[in-house]
Amino acid sequence: MLADPQTASPRSAARQHTLRERNLELVARAVFEAPEPLSRADVATSTGLARATVSTLVDRLVAGGLLAELAPVSAQRAGRPAVPLVPASRSVVGIGLEVNVDYLGASVMDLTGEVVDERVEPGAFHDSDPSVVLPRVGVLARELAATAAAEGMRVAGARLALPGLVDARSGLLRVAPNLGWSSLDPVPLLGLGDLHVGVANEAKLAGLAELTGDVAPSFLYVSADVGIGAAIVVDGQLFLGERGWNGEIGHVRVDPQGPRCGCGSFGCLEQYAGKEAVNRAAGLPLESPVEALVRALEARQPQAEAALHRAGTALGSALADFVNLVDVGTVVLGGAYTTLLPWMRDDVGGVLADRVLSAPFSPVELRPAVAGPYAAMAGGAREVLRDVLASPADWV
Repeated sequence: MLADPQTASPRSAARQHTLRERNLELVARAVFEAPEPLSRADVATSTGLARATVSTLVDRLVAGGLLAELAPVSAQRAGRPAVPLVPASRSVVGIGLEVNVDYLGASVMDLTGEVVDERVEPGAFHDSDPSVVLPRVGVLARELAATAAAEGMRVAGARLALPGLVDARSGLLRVAPNLGWSSLDPVPLLGLGDLHVGVANEAKLAGLAELTGDVAPSFLYVSADVGIGAAIVVDGQLFLGERGWNGEIGHVRVDPQGPRCGCGSFGCLEQYAGKEAVNRAAGLPLESPVEALVRALEARQPQAEAALHRAGTALGSALADFVNLVDVGTVVLGGAYTTLLPWMRDDVGGVLADRVLSAPFSPVELRPAVAGPYAAMAGGAREVLRDVLASPADWV
């Protein structure tokens, strides 16, 4: 779902070109949000605009590369065949960037939601130097942007996903414990010149990527890697809180007597249900991929099963506290949890059933994420394209 369109001040009359811009946005949204392709007549009906006005605006959007026309479809009654309208492919694109503890990535997405190019570089970025890491991400972005431009695409901007507290207003990274970064303005270090780059928490962007799936409009998204992050989505919109720092479920204390966490506290959820914590408990090397853990589980190795039982119980405890506080009915599990959900569902669901007050009347639904392994990059690219649709006049 897109952000609400801006409205004019009631104290001033809107200028004619301002009305045209708003109507252009209205028409673009109608096409992009429709579950099936709309014709010009359909757009006129859904927006309340005159057919002649819609036709003129659609022509501008088609000429500007935001919309495309499909082959005409025979009408049910007498008249000209309807021409279905859809988002244009490989025209305007957004770039999603990510720094994760074990990889760097960049992804290009077009207005249809297709990932047209992607680069991922594995690595180890615990306690890394941002002045070394972020320029590498910038190189990936420049390479993808150059390729897109060579193929006739226009790059609208980029979003950088980071695993830590990002100030939603300034784009500054306050702290990323698993990277060892703090008090940082990451954008200049990317070296991307005039390309507009926004910065956001990786779990929040990944949560937004789930809005394209078959999921309720309100849900809690929880993603596990080395760290555990969360995004709260309410009626299709990301809930940020006062400063955009919410969702740090990985640092909810599940055991006051537990091990020390990288954040400085003790017994945080990450120390029981983060990927490295689970690998350690399962007797696997910390850097082992989730597939290695799955093989151990499929072989019914007791140590691996015990590690997943501990992780599922801890995760269920943190989720139960959250559900009791905010009353959300759906939890979407992403990252490593998407793969591990079949082995965790009973433990997580059992704790939720025991500890959520409303569970006897409305059980909490646990669902796997659908946005794929690099959901934060996909969500970042989508956010760039949402900005395009919020102001299509800038692009036509």
